[in-house]
Amino acid sequence: MSATYLERLGARTAVVRSVLCLGVDPEATALPPGFAQTLAGVEQFAGLLIDAALPYAAAVKPNLAFFEAYGAAGIAALERLRAKVPADVMFVADAKRGDIGTTAARQAVALYDILGADAVTVNPYLGGEAIMPLLERPERFAYVLARTSNPGAGELQGLIVAADDAAGHPAEPLWARVARRAAAWGPGGTVGLVVGATAPAELASIRAISPALTFLVPGVGAQGGEVDPVLANGPARTGSAAAFPGGGLLVNVSRGIARAALGDAPGGGSGDPGERLAAAAADWSRRLAMLT
Repeated sequence: MSATYLERLGARTAVVRSVLCLGVDPEATALPPGFAQTLAGVEQFAGLLIDAALPYAAAVKPNLAFFEAYGAAGIAALERLRAKVPADVMFVADAKRGDIGTTAARQAVALYDILGADAVTVNPYLGGEAIMPLLERPERFAYVLARTSNPGAGELQGLIVAADDAAGHPAEPLWARVARRAAAWGPGGTVGLVVGATAPAELASIRAISPALTFLVPGVGAQGGEVDPVLANGPARTGSAAAFPGGGLLVNVSRGIARAALGDAPGGGSGDPGERLAAAAADWSRRLAMLT
C-alpha cells in the first residue's frame, strides 16, 4: 500500500461525490423484525447495512465495542464484516484506543495488521508520545478525540487549561489545546480530529485553530447535530488535505441510516429492509454531497 490514507480517501470521495461515513453499531435489541436478537442477527443486519450503503459511502466506521461485547465470536464476526468492505472504501475502526507506547504498539498491530483498519479513533489523554505507534504509519490514519458529540463532553473537554507562553497558546478549553497539539503529532499527514456536530460553535473554533487537519464528525441525525455548520466548517482549509475532494471531511451517520430498516424509506419506497437502508444511505449521501 503506497498511497496515503488521505489520498485514498480523496479518491473514494470523488467516486461517490459525498463525505458520508457509514456508522455500524447495531444493537441486538434494536434490530428489525426477522433478525434474531443474537450475535448472528447482529452480523446479518450489519452485513445487509454495509451492502446496502456501500455505493453511497466514502468510509465505513464500525464501533468495535458492539462486537467486542460478544467475545471471540464477536471479533470473528467483525473480521468477516471487514472482509465485505472493498479496499477502495476506507475502513475506520472506532476503537478510541490510546495507552503507553508499548501497549499502543500492540494496538496498532491489532487494528492495522490484523483487522486491516485504514484508520482508527484514538484518545489523546496520555499525550502524543504515548499514541505515536498509531500515528507513525504514512498509509494509516488516526482521528484524535478533540470535542466529542456526547452530552457530557464538556465535563473534562471544556476545562480551561493555562496559557502556554512559550508556545504562544492562550488560556483555553482543553479541546482547543488538543487541537493545537495534535497538529504537531506524528510524521505529518496521519492525524485528524474527531469533532462532534452537536457542538457547532466549538467545531468552528477548532477549524480556525487547526485549518489543515481533517475532521471526522459524528453527531448528525439521531444525536441532533445539523448538517449545514458541518459542511461549512468541516473541510480542511489549508495544507494538502484542502486539495482533496471534500477537504478530507468525513461525516458519520449511524442510526440515521440503520433505523430506516424499521420504517419507511425517504420518499416512500419498498418494504424490503435492504432497499430501505439503501434509500436512506442515498438520501444522506446527497445531503453530504462533496464540496470540492
